[in-house]
Amino acid sequence: MTTAKTIMIMAAIPQMMVIMITILPPKTPDMQKTSPYECGFDPLGNSRLPFSLQFFLIAIFFLLFDLEIALLLPLPWAMNMAPTTTITWTLTLMTLLAIGLAYEWIQGALEWSK
Repeated sequence: MTTAKTIMIMAAIPQMMVIMITILPPKTPDMQKTSPYECGFDPLGNSRLPFSLQFFLIAIFFLLFDLEIALLLPLPWAMNMAPTTTITWTLTLMTLLAIGLAYEWIQGALEWSK
């Protein structure tokens, strides 16, 4: 199979899925489908718990800094021919993230309780 045929097939499948979604009617939810299931018993309380936005923000910050580590660790092995380029890229990434962290800190996004 040629590359052009493969690309056409890979483009046609999502298009067919989108067309099927628009053609098929949506199912209307009834009371049984929207209520939480608790082993046949009536629900004891609200199934939706309040979620702390601050916890979510801290988790996002953690993911960003984790991504920074994932980008910085292989950098010396990837660019071992030109150490000045490696140092420049490392300092650029760390500077950008430090500026972002300082901005978040100044804005109060890292405060757990307000």
